Amino acid sequence: MTQLPPLILHPFSGGGGTEDLVNGSLASLALQGLVTSSDDESVLFRRMLAGRYQEVRMLLFLGKDIFRWMEQCTEHMSSQSAGGKLEGKITEQSFAEFVVDRPPDAVKEKLERWGVTDRRAIFSRAIGIHSIFEDPPPMQVLSPIFLKNYHRYADHAYICFQHSQAFQALEPANFQFDIYASEEYSRILSEGWKLE
Repeated sequence: MTQLPPLILHPFSGGGGTEDLVNGSLASLALQGLVTSSDDESVLFRRMLAGRYQEVRMLLFLGKDIFRWMEQCTEHMSSQSAGGKLEGKITEQSFAEFVVDRPPDAVKEKLERWGVTDRRAIFSRAIGIHSIFEDPPPMQVLSPIFLKNYHRYADHAYICFQHSQAFQALEPANFQFDIYASEEYSRILSEGWKLE
């Protein structure tokens, strides 16, 4: 069993944050006629777009963490199998497919405890969004069409990323990794240093 580096997720901030997310969700429901609102349709549409923009930002920052992890895993495997038959076949796409489709049970369970109900969609879209944007673009440069339907663009960007290079799929029984929030991981490191 190969132990891979841990996937460490960092908090993200900036922009309108939680308030824009909540208002955007409520505006989207109102535009669909699922809740009532006294606000004008154009106001609701702007709120919905602001909420979607915050979703894109959150996915982009999650994507940064996943890409950092995939690079670490690729380097780890390269150092482990120098000259081996898998060298060059295990790429970042190998680890993207692993974390999206077949992560270890302990990782799935931890994400569920954190309240992540659709891990596959969130992780694949985070990879897709970050494969397009290195940093969050200003909201005004993104078209309303993109913001309203960003999840479709992100889904296709993930597929494009996965098809951009041939890769060896990883057998889940042969690989293991842990997932941590950055604060949790810092605490574990700190406790380890105290013991030394």
